Amino acid sequence: MCIIILSMTQKLDYLEDFKVYLKSEKNFSSHTIRAYYNDVYTFLLWIGALNPEEIEPQKFSEYLYFIGQINYTKTTIARKIASIRAFYRFLYQEEIIEYNPVDNIPIPKQNKTLPNFLYEDEVENILRGIKIDTPAGYRNRIILELLWVSGMRISELSNLNYENLNLEQNEIRVFGKGAKERIVLIPDKTKEGLVNYIENVSDLICKTNKNPSDPLFINYRGFRLQNQSIRKALKQALSAIHFTKKVTPHVFRHSFATKLLEHGADLRIVQELLGHSSIKNTQIYTHVSISRLKEVYEKTHPGL
Repeated sequence: MCIIILSMTQKLDYLEDFKVYLKSEKNFSSHTIRAYYNDVYTFLLWIGALNPEEIEPQKFSEYLYFIGQINYTKTTIARKIASIRAFYRFLYQEEIIEYNPVDNIPIPKQNKTLPNFLYEDEVENILRGIKIDTPAGYRNRIILELLWVSGMRISELSNLNYENLNLEQNEIRVFGKGAKERIVLIPDKTKEGLVNYIENVSDLICKTNKNPSDPLFINYRGFRLQNQSIRKALKQALSAIHFTKKVTPHVFRHSFATKLLEHGADLRIVQELLGHSSIKNTQIYTHVSISRLKEVYEKTHPGL
């Protein structure tokens, strides 16, 4: 068999194609794409002169041992394995390799922790603390409110265009992981705030044509508001009211799911609204709800 030795430049060409695949076909967030890219890049450096096509399961096992010696968390190791498995699935799909040598490598089980969430009054305090006397302040307020009432991921919200809105039906069409499409719902109060943003506030940020494919949330240059800017807006909102609990945009999603289950929503409905491919991913919120019930019980039961 003739083996062609690839230069690092050629390997990086594979990696760049993989990056495009993650964005266009898998619809991964920019954060996940960056992490997967760096994981695979490190792996390609580690294999040295070997080509990706030459890797056998034993060699990958050696790499697992190598990263196991580094002080990574189980979550990080699991992601690194998932990154390389995705890379080799891509190579197999593109017929660059004849078989996938790492497809059966198991991802180590992780210790499940209960997701952080906010109580309803905490969310209201955060939202009330945002000054809406500036266009950017009003925009930031409606963004965080949307995260809370819809359960959207931050990347899903950032990627919204005008064509995704069906406000007559209080619906927003989003594209989640794996380009999976779903409909999220918003209450009338949030819809009214969003309509005001579209009709009055957005032009004060930057006047745009509002074409169907134009981004819904923009910065002062008219470009799409990125995840980093949304995180910064949340950080400023928390700082303004001296809120000490650690809160990320994803905590709003956790809070949305927890609130629905606490109020008796069916688990399958919550799964659909969150866009989870497996009910197992949604079930963790039942544990959060039970934990919350126990907390309320211990604080309020007259016999305790």
